[in-house]
Amino acid sequence: MKGIFTLVVKRLALGFVTIIVISVLIFVGVEALPGDLAEAILGQEATPETVAAFRKELKLDLPPHVRYFSWLGGFMKGDLGNSLANGRPIAELIGWRFANTIFLAAVAAAISVPIAVLLGILAALYRNTLFDKIISTITLSTISFPEFFVAYILIALFSVQIVLFPSISNINDQMPFWEKIYAIILPCLTLSLVVIAHMMRQTRAAIINILASPFIEMARLKGLKNMRVIVLHAFPNALSPVINVIALNLAYLVVGVVIVEVVFVYPGLGQLLVDSVSKRDIPVVQASGLIFAATYVSLNLLADVLSIISNPRLRNPR
Repeated sequence: MKGIFTLVVKRLALGFVTIIVISVLIFVGVEALPGDLAEAILGQEATPETVAAFRKELKLDLPPHVRYFSWLGGFMKGDLGNSLANGRPIAELIGWRFANTIFLAAVAAAISVPIAVLLGILAALYRNTLFDKIISTITLSTISFPEFFVAYILIALFSVQIVLFPSISNINDQMPFWEKIYAIILPCLTLSLVVIAHMMRQTRAAIINILASPFIEMARLKGLKNMRVIVLHAFPNALSPVINVIALNLAYLVVGVVIVEVVFVYPGLGQLLVDSVSKRDIPVVQASGLIFAATYVSLNLLADVLSIISNPRLRNPR
């Protein structure tokens, strides 16, 4: 137990350092953008006096390191500042949109994880058969297509040709749950197709690797059927890499939704990020980027911790 606690603390410390490094990269990247932010926002009204006053209001006259620590300290306290585009608190703008992004990712995960694990087990059970080759070919094809291409294909099929699902996935708090599900079917399918392919191939590879172990050979010599060997012996021992790949793909579902949200005009954090970039709303861009980064790092940490807990060799390193 002490060893697990020590490993978890080390992972948490590493995750915290990673988030700090990412925050520095985000801040430096925004600072490196060409042009003067105050002049870009003021436009034709940008006289030297108004620019100087506006820079002072935005604290752009302070040294970069002072602004960085002020921004990071405010973020840690939950004070994200105000939007330059409309003056509203950034936390208010981001809150419900981030909830929408989490909702979309959760529904996509509920669809993709069971299907991917089941297909991975079946592909390992019937490896090198026609079924395995067909599944492998389909998954490789799915992975090779970019998300926006898959999204437009689904829109053309199910919104234009068949007219079965809406092409614009606009939801709000007043909508019933199943109406929300209906509205986000196409973006969920877009995300799920790519994620299922990754998770299925990783699950198949993990189980096939375990099937070469001596204890699996012993189980087969006892006369156990292949399905029983895989479900009761191989899959539990392959749980650590499977959990890891599931958690990493969940992180991808949350962070990688930007393109999908833009294509389907979904009111999530990715759509807000793109809108803020076009408006040069730098505080919103910084906050959105750091929230995405913190979410990704947190889910990676969760994957590491679950892998350690589910794998005796990692729990008791020699």
